[in-house]
Amino acid sequence: MNQHELTARPEMHAVSPAMIAKQPSMSAALKLCQTLSGLDDKAFTGPKGIVKDTAQWSRIMNSGQHNFPQDELNKFMDKAENEAPMLWLVHSRGYDIASLRKLESETEFALRVERELRLKTEEKLRYAESLLKGRI
Repeated sequence: MNQHELTARPEMHAVSPAMIAKQPSMSAALKLCQTLSGLDDKAFTGPKGIVKDTAQWSRIMNSGQHNFPQDELNKFMDKAENEAPMLWLVHSRGYDIASLRKLESETEFALRVERELRLKTEEKLRYAESLLKGRI
């Protein structure tokens, strides 16, 4: 039986578009991501890390002797709690970072619709109450 990762993501910290625009490469964006996280190399290595050992991580992040494991990018951004590499890629492809928005899950959509309906109902009730109070 295969184990699947939960899709719950940690709260991501904002990264300014100006800071993203200053990064000359994806490698620089990866370094920025780690720097903004405040975590040292050990946080991204080991059995549950991005790579197995710190020497390999150092070669990826500092000398360019190894490539970043692309299939681990989501895990990296989740651990770092920012999405600087993704934002850099979006920017480098000519998209406006500021207009990006996250997609809603089915649950988030249902909650938003319910909240909007409740607000409309409350607004109608307040209007009805104001009419009744005005007539009494």
